[in-house]
Parts: sequence; structure tokens; C-alpha cells
Amino acid sequence: MTANPEIYDILIIGGGINGCGIARDASGRGMKVALVEMNDLASGTSSASTKLIHGGLRYLEQFEFRLVKESLKEREVLLKAMPHIARPLRFVLPLHPDMRFEENTPASKLLANLFPWMKGKRPSWLIRLGLALYDYLADGQILPGTRSVDLTHDPSGKPLKDTFRKAFEYSDCWVDDARLVVLNARDAHDRGANIMTGTKVLKATARGGEWEVELSNSGKLESVKAKILINAAGPWAETVIAMTKPEHYQKRIRLVRGSHIVTKQLFDHEKCYIFQGSDSRIIFAIPYETNFTLVGTTDQNHGDIKTKPYCTDSEKNYLLTAATQYFKFPLSESDIVWTYSGVRPLLDDGSTSASKITRDYKIEQSDTNGSPIINVLGGKLTTHRKLSETVVDKIVPILENKSKPWTHGFPLPGGDFPYHQVHKLLEELKNQFGFLTEEWATRLVRAYGTDARIMLNGTKAIEDLGRDFGSTITSTELDWVIAKEWVRCAEDFLWRRSKLGLRVLPEQVKEIDSYISKALISN
Repeated sequence: MTANPEIYDILIIGGGINGCGIARDASGRGMKVALVEMNDLASGTSSASTKLIHGGLRYLEQFEFRLVKESLKEREVLLKAMPHIARPLRFVLPLHPDMRFEENTPASKLLANLFPWMKGKRPSWLIRLGLALYDYLADGQILPGTRSVDLTHDPSGKPLKDTFRKAFEYSDCWVDDARLVVLNARDAHDRGANIMTGTKVLKATARGGEWEVELSNSGKLESVKAKILINAAGPWAETVIAMTKPEHYQKRIRLVRGSHIVTKQLFDHEKCYIFQGSDSRIIFAIPYETNFTLVGTTDQNHGDIKTKPYCTDSEKNYLLTAATQYFKFPLSESDIVWTYSGVRPLLDDGSTSASKITRDYKIEQSDTNGSPIINVLGGKLTTHRKLSETVVDKIVPILENKSKPWTHGFPLPGGDFPYHQVHKLLEELKNQFGFLTEEWATRLVRAYGTDARIMLNGTKAIEDLGRDFGSTITSTELDWVIAKEWVRCAEDFLWRRSKLGLRVLPEQVKEIDSYISKALISN
């Protein structure tokens, strides 16, 4: 155990989007920050999302207007801050006469009283009214508003059954969720934060107005101290609460599993679809990694965080059936190339249905034996920056720190270029490094932004990039992610820093794993 443990202003438990966002904000305000993550960054909920930055159109039916408005405002803030890993999307919502409200939502109950003859149906005029409210709450400057679409002539109608003739089209955004987490961690590290992956909290003890925290990293034990403890452990948040404040423990998180399937490419345009299933829930079909389509998500109660989530056969069938109701061609399990599943830690608001539970967040500030602790419960990708800012604002007076919020308008690493000039950056990269193919250059820009130039600096030919592992993966890129992105194994790189796991062969995975292991030993 450490003889003289290091003392931090704050220690953050959890390397998901909220933990890394808080670390970034606090480091930028001059605080001494440590973050511990028992696995890899974004190894839990934050890499298993539907990859959207959105207001949450369906949350309007829950009357969660504050959450929707905050999320819609954050869309454009985040798009400007990370134009390399995020992009605008147009969502096509096909209309049909059997569209209905989910039962027992505040909106469905109100409309049942006002218009009982509608019997729960969701007519097109009412959908258009909801989209108008969505646009109004957004009050955006970048993303275009809602329009009507004639599916008999628009390209988005081509893959759909002929029965779908009209649709509405509206805006939201796509994001590479796992890279969002890593880039927040990188910015925090560049501003002085100590980011410790593969590090588990064994014990946290409040003593003398501070926290003494015992850690384990690959069996090596050490201890640190912190003036404030931040619990951003996501699905494991209640485990931390029980560890730090057992006498006041009260369950308030509900675990909900969301599963997705990735199929072969189902359509050849860049718009995505929002479909309503026969059970009134919605799913998305989104262009994914150039050659694939992402379909999701489900909402299933998940009983125990110790049980690893996976996409069950029933969830696969649910998603395939829901998509087949819309596409001309029937989908089967043979179309699936990959599945993934994550557990969302949602605030338990007593909802009977998992899909109706609030996606809002709660920040609880208290102390144990005079030692401050902040528990972060719930939340989603879209609101992570605002959530982080709110948490750090609570820390400022405790530390007598006079700093002000700063993250609004500041780009993440690699995002220091105008959001509408991704194509220009791509052309510049191809011109500077003539050996890059269009697909290769696009991947690098979408992952690293302007940092791609720094990564490739000094290279004149493919041979300068070192070993070729296939699928445009080279020693140069692996050296970069090992040095700057906490990559410790092939899985970290192939499934979280990228999705190249969809393209590599098993023998290539072994070669990449071996290269990373040797690089870590030599370092």
C-alpha cells in the first residue's frame, strides 16, 4: 500500500461519458483530478448506445420538456465541438394509419380525455404537431427543421414497402459514442488529470474531511486521497453508494438493457429511419460504418449488474420483425453480422414499462463523516457536457475555486475545424498524404479529425507507416492509440476506439493483440 498517498481535489469513479466529461471540465478549471475505471474507458453503457445525439422525440410524450429542450440545445453545441466524430442526420418517419401511442404515457392519457374517438391512434397531424414542438424547442441555427416527404419519389422510399407513401423528415445527430468518451478523457489528461484504467476501487473511507481510497491495478495495491469523491460509475453507481454510505443506502437506479443488431447494408443513402412497431415502441435503422446498418434498440429490465448483457434471441427476433414490417425485403438472422447490448442505469421513477422510464439525470450531493461525495445517477450521451458542468459547479464552492464554466464552445481533441468543413479536411489529408485511399482517409478524419495530420506527420509512403495489419490498420496508428488513448489490447482498439472488429480476420486480431502487448512491455 502507498506510504504517502497522493492527494487530489476530486477522485472520479467511472470511465464512462459522465465520468470523463466531469474530469475534463474540472481539469480545465485548474482542479487536481484523478479518474479510475476498473475496465477500459467506455467499456460499459457508453459504448453500447444507439450512437445518437438527440433531443428524444418520444420523450415529449412523457412531458419531459426540460430534458428535451436541454438535449436539443446541446446537439449543436456538441456538433461544433466534435465535427469529426459527430455529424447531422435526417430521420425519416414513415406514416401509416395504425400508428398508436404507447399506453399510459402522460400524452396518451391527456389525448384519450380530449379526443376519446381516436382510441389511442397517432394521426399524422398530431405527429406533425409534435415535430413542430421539437423544432421550436431546438431553436437551432445549424440543423434544418421538419419537412414532409413523398416516399413514392424520394430515394428514402425505395427500400420501403409500397404501402408507405408519406413520411416526415426531421434532424438529429450521429456520434461515435466510445470515441466521445476517449476524447473527453484525452482532453482531461492534457489538462492535468490522471486517468487510470484497469483500476478498481476496493474501499473508500471517509476520514478527517477527506476520502481515503484503496485501489487495485493488475493486483498492485495503492491508495490515494481526495477532498471530494465523485460517483459516476453508471450501472455500478449503487455499488459505490453502498460502499461509501451503507447506513443510508436506498435503491434508486433501475437497470434496463438495450440491445442492437448490425446487419448487412439495407439501403444505400445516408438518411436513417425511425419506425414504430406493433407494440407502439420505436426503433431506428441507421447507416453504420459505411457497409452496414444498425437496428435498435430494445428496452428490457436487467436484474443484476453482475450478469453480462447480451442480445438475446428474443431481442434479435423483435428487431428483425419490427424492421421487416417496413422494408420490402424480409430480414432474417442470416442478415445479422454483429450484435451488442448495454445496460442503462436509469432513475427508477416507478414506471411499469422499461421504455417509459425517464432518461433524465439526478445529481445528489452529501457528505459522509464530513467528507463530500457527489452521486451522478442516470443521464445520457447528449446531456453529458451540461451534466458535467453542473457537477463541477457544485464542487467550485467546496474547494473555494473561483473558476467559471468553460466547455461550451471548446472543441475536443481533433475537432478544431468548422463543423461544415469535414469534406475540406478530408481533401487536405488526401493531398498531403497521397497514399491514402478515399475510404482510408475518411476513416482517419472521422476518428481523429485534425489529429490525423499529426499522427501521419513525416510519412511519405505506405511503407513509412510500419507494419500493415490489414483493413488500413498500421503500426503508426496502433502506436498512437497506445500512447494517447489508453489502448491495452486488441479489443480496446477494434471495438471501442474503432469498429474495425467488423472487418478484421481472427488471425489479424491475434497479431494486433501481440503487437500491443509487446509495445506496452517495451514502454
